[in-house]
Amino acid sequence: MRRWLWRIAKLGGLLALVAGIGAFAYVHALDLGSQPRADARSTVADLDFMRGATSPPRGRILAVVTSTSHFPGGEKKAGFELTELARAYYVFRASGYDVDIASPQGGSPPMRRDDEDMVATDFAFLNDADAQKRLERSLPLREVDPARYVAVYFVGGKGTMFDFPGNTDIQRLVREVYRTGGVIGAVCHGPAALLDVTLEDGSPLLRGRRVAGFSNDEELFLMKDARVRFPYLLQDRLVQRGARYVEGPMYLDNTVIDGRIITGQNPWSTWSTAEAMVRALGHEPAMRTPGRDEQAVKVLAAYRRDGIDAARRVRHAHPDADKHLLLMHALVAGMGGRLDEAGHLLALALG
Repeated sequence: MRRWLWRIAKLGGLLALVAGIGAFAYVHALDLGSQPRADARSTVADLDFMRGATSPPRGRILAVVTSTSHFPGGEKKAGFELTELARAYYVFRASGYDVDIASPQGGSPPMRRDDEDMVATDFAFLNDADAQKRLERSLPLREVDPARYVAVYFVGGKGTMFDFPGNTDIQRLVREVYRTGGVIGAVCHGPAALLDVTLEDGSPLLRGRRVAGFSNDEELFLMKDARVRFPYLLQDRLVQRGARYVEGPMYLDNTVIDGRIITGQNPWSTWSTAEAMVRALGHEPAMRTPGRDEQAVKVLAAYRRDGIDAARRVRHAHPDADKHLLLMHALVAGMGGRLDEAGHLLALALG
């Protein structure tokens, strides 16, 4: 995600933005090298929250990913998002749940990764032989027995927009897990799985439910021709299915809890969606130190909600907040002509 926002910012004229807000000196003062990217050699042993992991069995959670590798026509890649699987996977494991991975077709599903967005947890997943075995041998949905699972989590990724809606195996799985008191979770494009689910009495699962999912603004900012490339936009379709869509600021954490249905708006909602699912199952998630990216999101959320003074206080409390992410949001604001906001966010990135 960050890679695409950087590209858009550059295409929009980074030099014009810097000149327009008089902030070129800030860029040099940011010292971005003081916040190196996560180590690609990270393992599960490096994850602090996994060291005291609760031993199973509290139950099993099924994570479902897309099998669709490309958009229709084959030229544009789709797939599932690694970060949205890896982070939830370890939240569940650390909190005492075993995790199986399934996909509509089974086997090795198409993965999308962006090294610029990845944290130690994501690299740990790639270096975890057991996790990779489960992914490469994902269960075909038609063979999944819903009675084995206390929760189902639908991972996002653009491929879900094509093979999640209308999938009768997904509908069967969600209906049965929900009927027996289980928890249903989904993040980013993952809520596409819920669009056509009906309950035992024939009523739509989403009718009257408060939900989140990748917003129209987020989709169209990244992909100007999204209305042409996709058969629908997720926010629009959720509303058409009777859901009460709850929109948060673009690219910030927004997780919505409606009973045993828990949905997150975008990739930055992955941690909170998974942790909310654990709470809905009756347990507190494993204690975890928020990463630099999460700290930056807290700063940005404070700015959106309460303004620059509140954001400065949060920034002071989180000196390690990810400068790259703060700078990215400053660039996006500048591209949108919100120059005061861009200046504020650059100042927050500077610290």
